Amino acid sequence: MTLINELLSIALTAAPWLLLGLGIAGLIKAWMPEHLLQRWMGGRGLGSITRGAFIGMPLPLCSCGAIPTALALHRGGAGRGPTTSFLISTPGVGVDSMLITSVLLGPLMALARVLGALVTAIVTGILVGFTGQSAVPNNTPVSSCCASKGCESKEVSDETGAAAEATGVTAGLKYAFSDLLDDISRWMFAGLLLAGVLVTFVPPETLVGFSGGLLALILMAVIGIPLYICATAATPVAAGLLLAGISPGMALVFLLAGPVTSLATLAILRREFGSQALAVYLGSILLVTVLIGWVFDKTLAMTGWNPVQQASQVQELLPASVEWLALVVLVLVAIRPVRKRLLGF
Repeated sequence: MTLINELLSIALTAAPWLLLGLGIAGLIKAWMPEHLLQRWMGGRGLGSITRGAFIGMPLPLCSCGAIPTALALHRGGAGRGPTTSFLISTPGVGVDSMLITSVLLGPLMALARVLGALVTAIVTGILVGFTGQSAVPNNTPVSSCCASKGCESKEVSDETGAAAEATGVTAGLKYAFSDLLDDISRWMFAGLLLAGVLVTFVPPETLVGFSGGLLALILMAVIGIPLYICATAATPVAAGLLLAGISPGMALVFLLAGPVTSLATLAILRREFGSQALAVYLGSILLVTVLIGWVFDKTLAMTGWNPVQQASQVQELLPASVEWLALVVLVLVAIRPVRKRLLGF
């Protein structure tokens, strides 16, 4: 019963903000056509790399869903640096994951996550941009590991399926509450379940001994990089780990390193840019996320700020009735047959 109560508590807290985040993601999808991305990310300089990182942050795409869009932009003129920064910031941060981070981990952790993702994307983009150029035929097929049609692409010449279809607000919201929700729902349930297990069965003193110091941060990055999990689902897991005793810096490293990599991303990055660029990509993510986590822990130690206390204050903003209503709506929409009957898609 304790596990069920913890799981339900986390789900109720996250549900309203996840619904709001999905709605905003649908609007962004509808109003940001790919030709604008192509124009903003053109070139190879620091400005293009920075724009690529900022542009990618709000887009509602998982790591695998970002691959076809990033490669289409690259083969349309964007340099290695902007393409890499876009490929990191897009799955690392999103409006849905940011809202949930603010509620489950507090506004301070949400701000640190945004800034950390930006720094990681820009630094890695700069470093990958220094590697040699490689020619790739324009008709090379691009595969995606996402389950939904919203982030599939049969050919690089195709715009991503959802981007091509999302020509209005209705289409954008349809994408968010069908394709995007289908992509994250299983991961989100797994993340909530793992968070509930951690909070219920792992006493805080168990992980305290493993927390703190560069070695612990490096270990968290090494675990997070190959363990692909979407940004939204990573948030309750990080919350569970934080409550179980790890340092906020370790939780931040997990939030930064986990969502930005997947086997599909690494394989396509190696094919497109070569082994040297892949090594730089992985090394940069490891070093930058660890450094950010270390700085974050040191900053909290000096200021005395407590992210967990902030999160508990934010979680009291909404009444229980709103949380229950949001959770019921979210569950119904996440079940495809029910959604199809209620909404028609």
